[in-house]
Formats: sequence, structure tokens, C-alpha cells
Amino acid sequence: MENVLTKEQLLEFIRKNNIQSVSDIYESLKDLFKDLLQSFLEAEIEESLGYEKYDVKNKKTTNSRNGYSQKTVKTKFGEMELDIPRDREGEFEPKKIPKYKRDISEIEDKIIALYSRGMTTRDIHEQIKDIYGIEVSSEMVSKITEKIIPEIREWQNRPLEKMYPFIFMDAIHYKIKDEGKIVNKAAYVVLGINIEGYKDVLGIWIGESESSKFWLGVLNDLKTRPAN
Repeated sequence: MENVLTKEQLLEFIRKNNIQSVSDIYESLKDLFKDLLQSFLEAEIEESLGYEKYDVKNKKTTNSRNGYSQKTVKTKFGEMELDIPRDREGEFEPKKIPKYKRDISEIEDKIIALYSRGMTTRDIHEQIKDIYGIEVSSEMVSKITEKIIPEIREWQNRPLEKMYPFIFMDAIHYKIKDEGKIVNKAAYVVLGINIEGYKDVLGIWIGESESSKFWLGVLNDLKTRPAN
């Protein structure tokens, strides 16, 4: 059964947190999120050591708590400081917030998603800052998006099936910003339907505009592609 807050509980939350605006809601949720993460960490070290804090009576290990170390992490709500529990023998490894991970917002996935929409590195920087309150430099955006280039090339050159009974070819025309200017581009898409009837995008090629010469290059590329 799902736990759903009642209207009265929501009103009580608004009253207790003196919420007057949308930004107040955001800040309250940020504080709740931080408290939740902190509770996760406390639960993890309790599980790791096998006893609750101050419950020395049930302690069955030579290991024990050893204070906290502060760590700044990036989240969907912006940056926040967390107290990471430590143990004396250095065996505790948080799972919710791994030792060397400082970005728990999955910001890389969001940057790649924005990049796939044709946004520039500057646009992405401003979008991430506006939505999540996180500073991401243009250089970092470039490094993150460059990670997917080898995957794109691998997909573009992957082996195809020996036969596709049906092939559909079309070009999608769109506009992008290139060095401050709006230019026209054409995305050449080839869709194949295999013997089992499944659809497969055989490839996507980007050209300046649609032309028979470019289509010939696309078909030659498909012809020389290795087959499974």
C-alpha cells in the first residue's frame, strides 16, 4: 500500500516551514533531501557495524564509530554538505554515496540528454545552473559529451543483418546554431525491417542538405558494412 500525504499533513508541512513561495518549497525539499541522505548514511554504518549508535551492550565487534568527515556533493537540489560516518578500522564504505563520488545528481546523463537536443555547451551550462544551481563549465560539458562519441561511431559502424526485406529512407530537415549562425542541416535516416519483422535503424548521417549524391554515399556505406 502506498503512503500518500493527506491534505492536512501537507498544510501542516507548509505551516511549520513557513512556506510563502515556490523558492521556499524548493529550500524545504532540499533540507528534507539532505536529512534523508544523512539518515541513509547512519543506517548504513549501523548495518556495517552491527549495532546502533550508543548501544554498546549489543556490540559484537572490535570496530566502532570514529566521528565524521565532511563531504560536499552535487545533487538535483544543488550542492550540499554531508557528514560521512567513519569507523576506526576504515572498513565502512557507504553504498548510497560511494567514497569517491561527489556528483549524485546523475548530472552527466542530463548533460548528454541536453546535448542530444542540439544545445550548445553554453546553453547546457546555463540550463544546468538555472535548474539545479550547479556550475558546470563549458570544458566539463565538452569532456562529458566527448565520452559518447566512440559509442556513436561504434553504433554507426556495427555489423548489419544479411537481409532486410523492406528498407525505408528519409531525411529530416532541421536548424542548428553553428558559431553564432542558424544553419540548415539534414539527418539522413535509413530504417530496415528484418525477416522477423523487427524494425532497425541502420544508420543516421548528417549532411548540409538533402541531395541524391549524399544518398548515394549513404547507400555505399551500407553496402560496405560487414554483415552478421
